[in-house]
Amino acid sequence: MVRETSPLANKIRPETFDDMVGQSHLVGERGVLRRLAMSGRLPSMIFFGPPGTGKTTAARILAKTSGMEMRHLNATTSSLSDVRAVAADADGIMGQNGIVLYLDEIQYFNKKQQQSLLEYIEDGRITLIASTTENPYFYVYDALLSRCAVFEFKSVSAKELSPFIAKTLDKLSDGKIAATDEAVSYIAEASTGDVRRAVTMIENAASYVSAGEGDTVDLEVAKMFVPGVMAGAFDADGDVHYDLLSALQKSIRGSDPDAAVFYLAKLLEGGDIISPCRRLMVIASEDIGAAYPMAAVVTRSCVECARELGLPEAAIPLANATVMLATAPKSNSANNAIKAAQEDIRAGRGGSIPTHLRSPLFKGYKYPHDFENHYVEQQYLPDDVKDRKYYEWGDNKTESAAKAYWENIKKKKL
Repeated sequence: MVRETSPLANKIRPETFDDMVGQSHLVGERGVLRRLAMSGRLPSMIFFGPPGTGKTTAARILAKTSGMEMRHLNATTSSLSDVRAVAADADGIMGQNGIVLYLDEIQYFNKKQQQSLLEYIEDGRITLIASTTENPYFYVYDALLSRCAVFEFKSVSAKELSPFIAKTLDKLSDGKIAATDEAVSYIAEASTGDVRRAVTMIENAASYVSAGEGDTVDLEVAKMFVPGVMAGAFDADGDVHYDLLSALQKSIRGSDPDAAVFYLAKLLEGGDIISPCRRLMVIASEDIGAAYPMAAVVTRSCVECARELGLPEAAIPLANATVMLATAPKSNSANNAIKAAQEDIRAGRGGSIPTHLRSPLFKGYKYPHDFENHYVEQQYLPDDVKDRKYYEWGDNKTESAAKAYWENIKKKKL
């Protein structure tokens, strides 16, 4: 193959939503971004999600479909003067159809810099599409956030990636190099939902094969370019990966720190940080919950550390969270409560809020702080579900203490 200096990921970047991999909830037939593009009106937006999931590609397609000029800035290297220059172009011939400013990594703009964008958004000079790998509700200024539609990009599944990898290899080698199903599946899983990473892996594997005058990328070749991934950690359908996540949660729920750490290690050796982080945060509330409310806070802190550190050091805070959760007291009372309440709501119950709880007059409402022990009995649930019991006290120390306190305050059994 002829040596190319331009990254393959840029050369094969999709030109339409139909060519994108994953994100069907956004760009599929009924996807919101596709519908917005068809409407001809683009609001300012914020895209958030893991790297390599199509945020930049979607922005390019939106701008192109709408006939707008797109300017790309990266918040890690750009300044306010760069933003002003883009806004100035909006008044010229280049901006006659409107300008889309795609601002990558917006979390690196400070509050003042983010505030400066408001003027250009509100007077219509630019349509902002900002992207971030962080939670925008933590890193984007509220006033800017309120003026933007927020869309989440999700990791692309191995099932979606596999045909894309095979197609990419065929295009890259003009059909001269093929890949075994095992190699394609391995790369799809090892890329952990990152399309750009998958492209890089198959490009490197193809170059290796071509240099040796071969015509097939097999599993052995694929493994050469995924040194941090443990053989056997993935399978073609992703079943092993999800089995590991299930085993991690069940081991923590079963209070077995040894098994929990083992399954965490398996996932991390597979190169996956995102899935364990998300699962640990779920476990903290689903399985520990009210028995140790601080578990969610501690887990969140460990997850943030892990994401900032990256592998291999990320294993340390995640191991801390895993051991803490496995050895903590357990309660699913809050989880059961919300599920029971959701069942009533989905059944159409509880549609009318009691009059004394409604604004603006709150007629008949009793202010608990005006009463002894800051408590007064009154109805809070709607009439048709007023006798429902969604929350049942857990038998752990924390909830038992809370139950005893409220039995004393309310002078009756709960």
